[in-house]
Amino acid sequence: MIALARFQVAGYVRSLRVLHPVIVVALVVVLVLLQGPSGPERTTLAVGAFGDVAAFMFPVWAWAARALLDTQPDEQRSLSATAARHRWAPTWAGLLAAYAVNLCLGAVVLVTPLVQALLVGASGRAILAGCALSVPVALAGTLLGAWTSRAVIPDPGVSLLALLGSATAVLLLGLGRLSWLSVPMIEWLRAAHDGPTAFLSDFPGLVLHLALWSAVVCAGYVIVTRLRH
Repeated sequence: MIALARFQVAGYVRSLRVLHPVIVVALVVVLVLLQGPSGPERTTLAVGAFGDVAAFMFPVWAWAARALLDTQPDEQRSLSATAARHRWAPTWAGLLAAYAVNLCLGAVVLVTPLVQALLVGASGRAILAGCALSVPVALAGTLLGAWTSRAVIPDPGVSLLALLGSATAVLLLGLGRLSWLSVPMIEWLRAAHDGPTAFLSDFPGLVLHLALWSAVVCAGYVIVTRLRH
């Protein structure tokens, strides 16, 4: 599985598709994040930036995961499935490859808010929680992107519309009574901007919510991809 994951990452990089999310991340860092927090609320703003980064990167992570999983041609995917020792290996390898790439993208974009939070004297626990928030959010974004990949939706146009629609649906669900069905984006943004104490208090619940959501979505994706192949 590790070999298959490395093979998919290498193909994604060689195809230069990786440049698309990298360019978006670079623009966000230069145009938005480099304007560091200031004023009497600079500590709260610095911690809130971690929530903003996770919220912005969620659709980017979904987009990057879809692109990586769609890089491999169907014939090559069939050969990989045939060569794999376990029938579940190609599916898990694709998810692992997409998640690894997304974690790298997250690490790049988190450098700036991390340095800014250290400079304004934010608490170490709040900084660690802010950085750690991107780990489960990246997983959720990866799984959302996987559901719109060619393995599930063969038509590229429909797949793109599904990606945009599902990302919008996740946001809208979080605004209503059915927020428990969605990723807690509104909740982590509110907690992050309420200050370090509120963020640390809500952090375990946010991670649990993201973990449960990701587990259900991942199980469904694995089952659907195996049934289709």
